[in-house]
Amino acid sequence: MALTKLSRSVEGYVAFITGAASGMGEATAKLFASEGAKVALVDVNAEGLQRVVSEIEAEGCAVRGWTLDLSDGEAIKQAIDAAAAHFGGLDMLVNNAGISIPAPIDGDDYEAAWSKSFDILITAHIRTIRACLPHLRASQNPRIVNIASTEGLGATKGGSPYTAAKTGVIGLTRSLAVELGPEGITVNCICPGPIRTGMTEAIPEENKQVYARRRVALRRYADPEEVAHGTLNFCLPASSFMTGTHLPVDGGLTIKNA
Repeated sequence: MALTKLSRSVEGYVAFITGAASGMGEATAKLFASEGAKVALVDVNAEGLQRVVSEIEAEGCAVRGWTLDLSDGEAIKQAIDAAAAHFGGLDMLVNNAGISIPAPIDGDDYEAAWSKSFDILITAHIRTIRACLPHLRASQNPRIVNIASTEGLGATKGGSPYTAAKTGVIGLTRSLAVELGPEGITVNCICPGPIRTGMTEAIPEENKQVYARRRVALRRYADPEEVAHGTLNFCLPASSFMTGTHLPVDGGLTIKNA
């Protein structure tokens, strides 16, 4: 006799994942595929995307990739519709793609950095969500997970475009959770802290260690897969009563005072 009626399996469901050519997006794609999901992957980096697709295919998993510039709204819709047609539907959307452009408020390039940051970090989210909605409404397990940041819960000097956009992602998540809740579509977001990705690659290892020992309760940077497991948890059928939530995956960064 089964002791529970709620499933912790995403096997057979279709996940659309942005920014899948590296870092947290790559880790998310590989984790979902290893758990039996069919993964539709997009990234502007065609070479990196093909590498990830090939590695997932080599494990016998269902995967397809589309090279996509997330600043192109029409291309987003075309890619999502193509993915749904290829896999016979779409159940989960993971808005992972991101950029970080340092920009002091009085810098000459500030407005360009602001516009580019918002294009990729939040405007792309609403475009993917709007394009996915017809497919999510037909799903038995409709899930949206937005990747925000601990920068949406705090701030770093010279990073106001990134901080403002990530704060907006948290607000967007809450608002859409309320709006889409009556349809059974859950909307949640992850707030990663210090993670070993392309964004932090240029930081010297010694500096990473000093920062982690001073600011992070677990005293280290995370691997991308540790974030991916948080994303997976929000997408489980058993997570059907979790919505409007932001989950810091930060090793205790945001709760550490000293």
